Amino acid sequence: MENKNNANHMPLEQLTQNLAAKADTLYKFVLLYSNYLNSSRDYGTGNVVTMMEVHTLTEIADHPGVTVTQLAEYWNRTKSAVSQTVSKLERRGFIYRVTNASNRKISELYVTEEGARLSAAHKAYDLVDISHTLEDLLRSCTYEEIDCFYKVLAAYTKLFEE
Repeated sequence: MENKNNANHMPLEQLTQNLAAKADTLYKFVLLYSNYLNSSRDYGTGNVVTMMEVHTLTEIADHPGVTVTQLAEYWNRTKSAVSQTVSKLERRGFIYRVTNASNRKISELYVTEEGARLSAAHKAYDLVDISHTLEDLLRSCTYEEIDCFYKVLAAYTKLFEE
């Protein structure tokens, strides 16, 4: 008995259309999420920053003394891109640099009091935002489906990292 749902038995044209639709869905998600990442917001302190800026700040807060090179490796971004973000954070008074005593070419990064306040506000904001997102997703998905999404997302991430 032939299974019409099996991709191995699906006509090539239909298979191509299904794959194209999935690729379009993924592409739309990536574009919308990119816009979300690059939009600025107030995390509750009156300071408006992008998600990349606040996540970089929080990484510095969580790892005092981290370097631009280490951040670039962690975020899988160029040192130049991370340096630009770090410079913005420094100009705005959220972080400061300390020259490494044994290697003067290395600057270690630390948060200021205002940076620590923003990082803490960001963490609290994220917890509420994640809870609201989960509530919204549960209107159309089960917990199991959401867990499967994160499993696939982790596998996709691994593919990109390779």
